Amino acid sequence: MQKPPLVLFGGTFDPIHFGHLRTALELQEVLKVPQINLVPAGEPVHKVSTGASAAQRFEMVRLAIDSEPALVADDCELISDERCYTINTLMNKRAEVGEALPIILVMGMDSLLGIKRWFQWQQLTDYCHLLIVARPSYEPEFDSEIQSFIDQRKVEDLTELSTRPSGYLVMHQLTPMNVSATKVREIIKQGSNPRFLIPDVVWDFIKTERLYDANER
Repeated sequence: MQKPPLVLFGGTFDPIHFGHLRTALELQEVLKVPQINLVPAGEPVHKVSTGASAAQRFEMVRLAIDSEPALVADDCELISDERCYTINTLMNKRAEVGEALPIILVMGMDSLLGIKRWFQWQQLTDYCHLLIVARPSYEPEFDSEIQSFIDQRKVEDLTELSTRPSGYLVMHQLTPMNVSATKVREIIKQGSNPRFLIPDVVWDFIKTERLYDANER
């Protein structure tokens, strides 16, 4: 019996919030896989640090999903000696699981729009499938190079991602929760309470670690 695909949901998770968690759980259900791996970025190449270290961001993920067996905190980018490029993570995962197992990388539409900033972006699908989470009724405009990349790989049916190890791209619509890590950090910095946007255990950790100016009020 073939093993289910390895599904990677990466991000800075700075901090992780209910939008991340709900998206991951819905994807676990629609993909019919036993679990989704949440992969906090090590030291993001394209983003400026906002105050939480990679280890602190991983710990917030671990705390947030502690009671949910369908979600797993994956520290592969934290323990790697390589630069935090997605292509490196995928190459390492492929070496771990072998050539036959499907790997699915979950990516938001904003990331797809900016994918040309990613190192060796055109080689990503050599190692995985791309599952693009799209908002309903949102039709972005891509430049010709990205559109060609999409057209050469796009399939319509999620089940096709289990038929081969890599190479496909699929758009899947989910209704997003109106919450972002940027907004959460702003709320905390302003001295307001972010409860019900993030898990209570994450808020407790932020206060204990004095992240995002949490105690400077």
